Amino acid sequence: MADDSNKPEQGQSPADSVSTAEEKQPQPGRVSRRSFLSHLGAAGVAVTAKPLLAATQSTPSVADEVASVPGAVPVTLNVNGKDYRLVIEPRVTLLDCLRENLQLAGTKKGCDHGQCGACTVHVNGRRVNSCLSFAMMHKNDTITTIEGLGDPEHLHPMQAAFVEHDGYQCGYCTSGQIMSAVALLKEPCGPTDDDVKQGMYGNICRCGAYPNIVAAVQQVRRQA
Repeated sequence: MADDSNKPEQGQSPADSVSTAEEKQPQPGRVSRRSFLSHLGAAGVAVTAKPLLAATQSTPSVADEVASVPGAVPVTLNVNGKDYRLVIEPRVTLLDCLRENLQLAGTKKGCDHGQCGACTVHVNGRRVNSCLSFAMMHKNDTITTIEGLGDPEHLHPMQAAFVEHDGYQCGYCTSGQIMSAVALLKEPCGPTDDDVKQGMYGNICRCGAYPNIVAAVQQVRRQA
């Protein structure tokens, strides 16, 4: 008796029948379209997965979190005068820790290569590109972000000067510019505008608000 299992269905061409049969019974060594797409999606999720950024401020759960996540270590960071007990992977940068763990989004992620200055924070009073520094390196340090410099009701003089001189346009680089400028007040720097430009060399403003930024810095320097 003839096998009708491979006969084309009514209204279906022989070519369509062969294609359907191949999808139902993939040949060894071949990857079907459906299988390829499913594996591609899984690979995309794996590639875009972030480093572990688990955080906690309650001591009883720290040991549990360390035990549950291979490679994670506990660390306490002092940020803006407050201690934070965290459980993080050693590869987490200070920038990602501030933004993702502590929700301090004022510190911006720009180039992520230490070239734009948008991520500038203070560590023990000195300016640091937080994207180039691991959070684990600062467990005994005092860290200050733009949130710890001032608030809308009590602006730092440098923040007020940036507002007065319109030292920003899109605003993305502004927090890094201000943090760098405040640190500059304690660094050796000549009196001229060119000296300020040199001192702020590592902070890029893609909008080109440099004259206003220099004017703001110079105002605070004269008032200091």
